[in-house]
Amino acid sequence: MKSLLTMAVLSVTVATACYAQDAGVSVSGKGKQKWSQSEINRVYLSACSAVQREFYNRTVPRPTVALILGADKNVIDYDKNAILLRQWDRYLFAQGVVVLAFEDLLTPERRLGMATRAVKLADASVDVRELRK
Repeated sequence: MKSLLTMAVLSVTVATACYAQDAGVSVSGKGKQKWSQSEINRVYLSACSAVQREFYNRTVPRPTVALILGADKNVIDYDKNAILLRQWDRYLFAQGVVVLAFEDLLTPERRLGMATRAVKLADASVDVRELRK
């Protein structure tokens, strides 16, 4: 029984380590920036999972993200899928990942479908004041 429990704990540990390594974040820093790769991976995976849960998606979005520390200002570069931060801030990083994960989730086809449905819904509704004329 003890060996079975040990094997289960070992399997979960290895699976977690492999899962964490799959985090699609590359980090570069300017100057004397300090960061924890494991914390970055945890925040990244958690933010991606939050987007999945919020939008009831079957798959977890996993955008490849470049995190650049030591930037002049805190911004997202959509063209490069990069989050630029002055210094490591887990909350700003999580916000950036959420935005990029949402962009990853909302493919051009889904955008077009949503826009089409919105226009059709607008055409299907009528203002009561217009009926009186």
